[in-house]
Amino acid sequence: MDILIVRHGESVADIEERMEGRANYPLTDKGRGQAVRAAQWIATHFQPVAVFTSPLSRAVECAEIIAKTVGIKVTKDDNLLDWNHGVLAGMLRSEAATKYPEVPGGRKPHEAIEGGESDIELRARAETFISKLLHTPAYQDKTVLLVAHTMTINKLFDAFLGLPISRGGVRFHGLDTGIHHWRFHEGYKYILMTNSQEHLKDASFISGEALHGELSQL
Repeated sequence: MDILIVRHGESVADIEERMEGRANYPLTDKGRGQAVRAAQWIATHFQPVAVFTSPLSRAVECAEIIAKTVGIKVTKDDNLLDWNHGVLAGMLRSEAATKYPEVPGGRKPHEAIEGGESDIELRARAETFISKLLHTPAYQDKTVLLVAHTMTINKLFDAFLGLPISRGGVRFHGLDTGIHHWRFHEGYKYILMTNSQEHLKDASFISGEALHGELSQL
């Protein structure tokens, strides 16, 4: 099985410097343009048989653009939701740093901010999704595509590789429509590509007019 994971494109919260989590901000026009480029690149190199996405609008928008380009439907899965930041959701990052400063040494894996979920709870969602995916016969020897969020993708990495929670796991900064490519073959797990933005090399920004033209062709 080949697994493609795409972090959604630029969102309104990204440019406003807000904590997102479960706050449901849409993509910007630039983010939609990034999704168009990602969709074109994926359609050229792969033939996904399924597209799964977080139900949050920034991920759904991205997933739908990709799915329409490759000619398949989108399936929403709550296990791909962004980390629940609780009281931080939608808050300006500067405000969050003042009102809810980092706990010295960081929160323990079982601890959650008010109204949010713990590291272990997020990891459990990732474990559930990966387990279901790898044990679905219909996807064996196929390519499956996921659209999710940075912290969720981090935990999907940990779950896929079987890394222990106590070691901290994988940590990377999610790039707009950064693409990851993993492979599960004969019991071995391969990381073939991480956070690639090859599809954006000649498209750092797409104007609203140009974007409208590209989307109307999908």
